[in-house]
Amino acid sequence: MYGRTAALRDFSLTVRRGEFLTILGPSGSGKTTALMILAGFEAPSSGDILIAQKSVAAVPPFRRDQGIVFQSYALFPHLTVRQNLEFPLEMRGMKANDRLAKVDRTLEQVHLKEFGSRMPSQLSGGQQQRVALARALIADSPVLLLDEPLGALDRNLREQMQSEIKQLHREFGKTTIFVTHDQEEALTLSDRIVVMRAGRIEQVDAPEALYDRPISRFVANFLGEANILSQDGSDTFKGGAPAGKVAMIRPERITIRSFAFPSVDLEKRQSVMGHVEEMIYAGPLRKYHVRVGDEVLVVREHVASGQLIFQLGDRVQLSWLRSDVRFLAE
Repeated sequence: MYGRTAALRDFSLTVRRGEFLTILGPSGSGKTTALMILAGFEAPSSGDILIAQKSVAAVPPFRRDQGIVFQSYALFPHLTVRQNLEFPLEMRGMKANDRLAKVDRTLEQVHLKEFGSRMPSQLSGGQQQRVALARALIADSPVLLLDEPLGALDRNLREQMQSEIKQLHREFGKTTIFVTHDQEEALTLSDRIVVMRAGRIEQVDAPEALYDRPISRFVANFLGEANILSQDGSDTFKGGAPAGKVAMIRPERITIRSFAFPSVDLEKRQSVMGHVEEMIYAGPLRKYHVRVGDEVLVVREHVASGQLIFQLGDRVQLSWLRSDVRFLAE
């Protein structure tokens, strides 16, 4: 609770041993609060937290045996890389020779062997991130908590670090709980994703299942682009949906063709006509906004050589497999 506001409501979640679980949601959804409670920096107003069937709700953060990486990295600026990694081992009472050997092994695992004598200020953002991850991993804690650790990096470096985090997770096998608002990051890294909304869990599933079979309009729109299809029987969607549901199709599931193209198999596919209102080139993808009656549908296709490129005002045919339509809660 923050004052009279409940940051989390009915939050119940089981994390499987060794999995990479991502808590995903917009600002104010409760994802960071959930992580802070798991880390011990916030106290739940009710309920319990179990790790290996033991309650840790009343255990202070430094006794929870968890590795934590923050967005700011939180490296000690007055200590070298090696000293930063030695610190948690020294706090646990490990002997000096054992500390040195373990630091050497860990630096090699995170590809920083030659940087042990450097200060954090002498490292790039990506290198600092790897030091922060190494410090969290070195103590052999069973649980690793990551609080938006890639948010401060540029796109190319963020993608590189995603790959490295995934590799480290496979190598160390830690149960990892990762908090982010970045949908692509969540889809890339996770075994399962928890989508949060207004302090509640909206849906939990594997990335592909979550993207392909969202249960609500909120999840569909938050985890990628979604076309909500008209069900008034006129222009866009003819087929009807269960009561209280809306029909949705992902932009990449829609095929765009010339108006002169032969009609499609109407038993398997839905077909509509429209006019191109906008074309957006985005490197490997080309995105069209197509007006169909009173609505605009988004179509996304991979760029290929010899591909027909439609211009503003072109009349086009859109079609999609009826089996690709999903019915969602409002």
